[in-house]
Amino acid sequence: MYTRIVKPIADFFAALIGLILLSPLFLLITVLLFIANNGKPFFFQLRPGKNGKIFKIVKFKTMNDKKDSNGQLLSDAQRLTAVGSFVRKTSLDEMPQLINVLKCDMSLVGPRPLLTNYVHLYSDFQNRRHEVKPGITGWAQVNGRNAISWEKKFEYDVWYVEHISFILDMKILFKTVLKVIKSDGINAANAATIEPFNGE
Repeated sequence: MYTRIVKPIADFFAALIGLILLSPLFLLITVLLFIANNGKPFFFQLRPGKNGKIFKIVKFKTMNDKKDSNGQLLSDAQRLTAVGSFVRKTSLDEMPQLINVLKCDMSLVGPRPLLTNYVHLYSDFQNRRHEVKPGITGWAQVNGRNAISWEKKFEYDVWYVEHISFILDMKILFKTVLKVIKSDGINAANAATIEPFNGE
């Protein structure tokens, strides 16, 4: 009953209230990133959701589109703007995903939606992360986020799928707040973003 009825309803109203309360901050960040990224404050990307259904995720755009002399994008670390760095460090880049929650593509808590080009690399065990809606935060995020291995991430994701409950979700949300305050586990060591998943 919790996963089918209570969780979706709670997600919707929590996201709605969150967007209303955070609207001044949302607007401020949008303006700052609009300036920093030449009129592009948002980042859109296709991601697999529950049962592998593809949806378009929205985040604040923390990196610009600067290229080298050969027309290739610079490294993630080089393209990370000052405003973007702050937004990412405080996890505010995830705020627009409240819109995804309102659209029922995501939940507040669940496995993080990964890239679509990873799907064909998953084992049957790893693919179980798609048995529930993806979340803005999740069990893997409060247990290391980008500082842990892909193997451990999938273990945490599937563990969540098998143990999902109201108490667990509240625990994850509480731990997420603590993680954000401490800016803990935001990036992998010596990198602006985590290394791509290669199927191992």
